[in-house]
Amino acid sequence: MTNPDIVIIGSGIGGATIASGLAGSGASILMLERGEKLPTTPHTRDTRAIFVDGHYRPKEVWREAGGAAFNPGNYYYVGGNSKFYGAVLIRYRRQDFSAMEHYGGISPAWPFSYEHFEPWYSRAEQLFRVRGALGEDPTEPFHSIPYAFGPVPDEPPIARARAELKGLGLHPASLPLGVDIDAWLKDGQTGWDAFPNTGTGKVDAQTGPLTAALTDRNIRLETGAHVEYLEASSDDRTIAAVHYRQNGTLKKVTPKLVVLSAGAVNSAVILLRSPSPSSKSGGNGLANRSDQVGRNFMNHNSSAMLAIDPRRRNTSVYQKTLMLNDYYLSDGKGGKPLGNVQLLGKIDGYILRANVKLAPKFALDFMAGHAVDWYLMCEDLPDPESRIMVDGKDIVMQWRRSNMQSLDGLTKVMRENFRACGYPIVLSRPFDKRTPSHQCGTVKMGDDPATSPLDPFCRSFDHRNLFVVDASFLPNSAAVNPALSIAAQALRVADHIRKTELVA
Repeated sequence: MTNPDIVIIGSGIGGATIASGLAGSGASILMLERGEKLPTTPHTRDTRAIFVDGHYRPKEVWREAGGAAFNPGNYYYVGGNSKFYGAVLIRYRRQDFSAMEHYGGISPAWPFSYEHFEPWYSRAEQLFRVRGALGEDPTEPFHSIPYAFGPVPDEPPIARARAELKGLGLHPASLPLGVDIDAWLKDGQTGWDAFPNTGTGKVDAQTGPLTAALTDRNIRLETGAHVEYLEASSDDRTIAAVHYRQNGTLKKVTPKLVVLSAGAVNSAVILLRSPSPSSKSGGNGLANRSDQVGRNFMNHNSSAMLAIDPRRRNTSVYQKTLMLNDYYLSDGKGGKPLGNVQLLGKIDGYILRANVKLAPKFALDFMAGHAVDWYLMCEDLPDPESRIMVDGKDIVMQWRRSNMQSLDGLTKVMRENFRACGYPIVLSRPFDKRTPSHQCGTVKMGDDPATSPLDPFCRSFDHRNLFVVDASFLPNSAAVNPALSIAAQALRVADHIRKTELVA
């Protein structure tokens, strides 16, 4: 496969799902992944190794605009960040596809409706073997196909928490999850949220769509293949070659079609680092006539919240089975949207130690053992000045948070709710830039090439054989986990490529 028909850069949710959608098409496909397969070691279920020692964190350093360096929480393995994700596979709400007013401004519309996209959500749910329940959440949009599997069961302390929230007149609902809980627990009595997946219990990009794709002999995966830049044709209308470094050697491949799926940060970085042979992109890399590549960076505004009752132990092992969307479309009093609330995986003293380094371990263990741990998530709105840039070899993040009033409001109302449920101590702490809380938006899709790098099928307006399919295409962040939306769009794009590019 010296010069394949298609090169897919990245094996995360976007790249792996594109590959599965193209399997059986007859096209020769080369997937380039900069990381290696995640090995099974004693660290995989060791909370101290994962959360305190940072065993799996990358060695690279990014910079903030202005110079401060930080170690990002992005992972480079086959399967990408999904190897560590919480396996929450939830649909955007129908209203998220239209413009919506928030406290911090307007969330823009998608270039098509929920109804148009819905069949692809259903296909993605089948592909990722999502477990869930319909009829519990009043914001749940129309499903043409029910979930194939029932929800992951609540453990007794979480069943109690569900009942307590219902007692307040709220509508706690089962999280849609890509988790076979029996298979997961066979490998260790821990949660899966932020734990590396080296077995089959969690359906991630590797164990789901990539495994299916690689049954096609025309699809080949190369690991340790770090793409450095794309080479445009002399007329700057197509991508002529992909340049990547593997085992210290710079290599080149010349496919007919390129699918860039390196993640919202690294897809933008690859485009920005790629030289343009014309002035079309103004010297700012490729696919950038709009000057929007790297811009509109979004990363959910989110906080951890611990509802603590010193009188009751939380004996949950995995915990993460509930969500609450009562404040998703409004603040509950006729005001603007706040966001989504869902359980975190069960924390322990070592996980708390990662953020509270000076507290004694016994105190952290007591706190963790008596807490129900929640994740509050609010929409970050797109802003052209919130962006990813490159400075030589450095990745520079200029994240301008927006809509923080929503997070403040959601924090306030949930603190009141948990106290009303009988938890006298409620603590919260926002996540910072080191946590990749659903990075998205840096190569957004739209109808107008003057304002968007990609068309509604994620094809570059500037280079007809380039598609960008990962979280970077998202025009808004909504306030739910983006994995299922990325997978659904990847299936839609794969179908489009079959019909328009692979026709004999």
